Amino acid sequence: MNKKTCFYFLLIIASIGCSKKPANVVTPPPVVVVTPNDQHISVYTQRNNNTRAGLNNRETKLTTANVNSTSFGKLFTLDVDDQVYAQPLVVGSVSISGKSHNVVYVATVNNSVYAFDGDDGTLYWHKNFSAAGMRAPRNTDMTGACGGGYQDFSGSIGIVGTPVIDSTSHVMYFVARSTNSGGTTFVQYLHAVNITTGSEQSGSPVLIMANMPGTGDGSSGGKVSFDPQRNNQRQALILVNGVVYVTFSSHCDWGPYHGWILGYNASSLAQQIVYNDTPDGGDGGLWESGNGMAADNLGNLYVVTGNGTVGVGADPTNTRNRGESALKLSVSGSTLQTLSYFTPTNFQDLENNDLDYGVSGALLIPNSNYYFTAAKDGNIYLLNKDNMGGYSSAGNQVQQNIALNGNANMHCQPAYYKGSAAEYVYVWAENDELHAFPFNRTSNKFDEGSQKVSNLAGPLGQNGAMLSVSSNGTKDATGILWAAYASSGDAEHGTNPGILRAFDANDVSKELWNSGKNSADNPGSYAKFATPTIADGHVYLPTFSNKVVVYGIKQ
Repeated sequence: MNKKTCFYFLLIIASIGCSKKPANVVTPPPVVVVTPNDQHISVYTQRNNNTRAGLNNRETKLTTANVNSTSFGKLFTLDVDDQVYAQPLVVGSVSISGKSHNVVYVATVNNSVYAFDGDDGTLYWHKNFSAAGMRAPRNTDMTGACGGGYQDFSGSIGIVGTPVIDSTSHVMYFVARSTNSGGTTFVQYLHAVNITTGSEQSGSPVLIMANMPGTGDGSSGGKVSFDPQRNNQRQALILVNGVVYVTFSSHCDWGPYHGWILGYNASSLAQQIVYNDTPDGGDGGLWESGNGMAADNLGNLYVVTGNGTVGVGADPTNTRNRGESALKLSVSGSTLQTLSYFTPTNFQDLENNDLDYGVSGALLIPNSNYYFTAAKDGNIYLLNKDNMGGYSSAGNQVQQNIALNGNANMHCQPAYYKGSAAEYVYVWAENDELHAFPFNRTSNKFDEGSQKVSNLAGPLGQNGAMLSVSSNGTKDATGILWAAYASSGDAEHGTNPGILRAFDANDVSKELWNSGKNSADNPGSYAKFATPTIADGHVYLPTFSNKVVVYGIKQ
């Protein structure tokens, strides 16, 4: 065989060998084409800031002109190990391997936390934070909740409340819950981890424990104590003046339980604050459909309590027990004191019929003195945050009361937007229309007669829409309202398909886009009470399909 023939023979043999794919080679995922991002917005806490207004007004790429079925859609997914209840958080310009990145942080109910590149989906780190030798609890471990048929969660109940990130130290705080294999021992830990590496900070994690003097449900020896099995960490965490606050409700009103607010030093994780809203009564869970407590610039805290004892004995004005109420709280030594409150006149009816006040996410209207809240009976209450109205049997002494239909049970999260000429608070309860209420700065009330509605069929059953807003300042052509909810069925006790919709924030009768128009944009299963995050030209939508779906302008 001459040299030329030998060369061609070897070339053929080599090509045949190369055409066979080894069995253990995994096909890499499609490459995400990325244009360098000129936006580096951070979302350190649930709903963007401590007002819980749900507004990112520094979004320069997404507009009412380019969010449409031609230009906008699903770009890629961030795949994780379980359902996502927590809102994804975003930190811009994080230095990793000597380069600056926009990083998205995702927590799952399996007690896992992930750090992804927000622009191309690259995974930087992933760690599981279940306690050693333990696992995340499951709904079946809550043996007494709903009479033993607990379906508010469909599986694991690990990290549920949205974490919070310290913008200065770049430390992320979250609560991870664990149980032993038999589901007989339960613990909850507050973690503080470095967002670049996921490594625990000094003193982390800290076991969550608490008790305070009281004679209420489950008390012993004149004290009520925190129960790590019954107490559900549902609300987002909040960081205020160097203190990380963690709040608790229950699983399906499984008593005995109480509403707790626990505060921890952000540096040392030493427990500094212990507050119980019904120490001589019962219930009073803090959950607000996953919405976090709000806070003002002075560090005062704002929260709405659910079912629970009101007052002491025959005195409903005694703030010792404060179920069914909106509260303004401030630090007083090692606990919190009530500076102002509002309890609806019909609180006993709300209590008797499980129509608790603390169901809806509440927000402080930015740059105002007013506080937006709502109850399960379809009533919206606008409160003066410094003089909420207290309690009166003669009638509600509030800034404004708006009644929606009685089936609007307010399992939802409102949002706020300010345009060039008007500003709105939006709410989309189940079994009701999407409402845009204009806020009048002269009267400091909503102009009900000028409200706008979507006239679209929306969420049904017992779960409303989770709302967020993006805009570039007050430029009207950039104001977009984003709504996530279950596209069919009742999401209270089931896993249902989800939908993401985009509306013109200045006229919600104009829908710009929705994920149901193109099958490629299908998000999967709706994530109950999980807010979409808008940052850096992207919408990060959590799901119960073990992924966060990333939408944006298509290349």
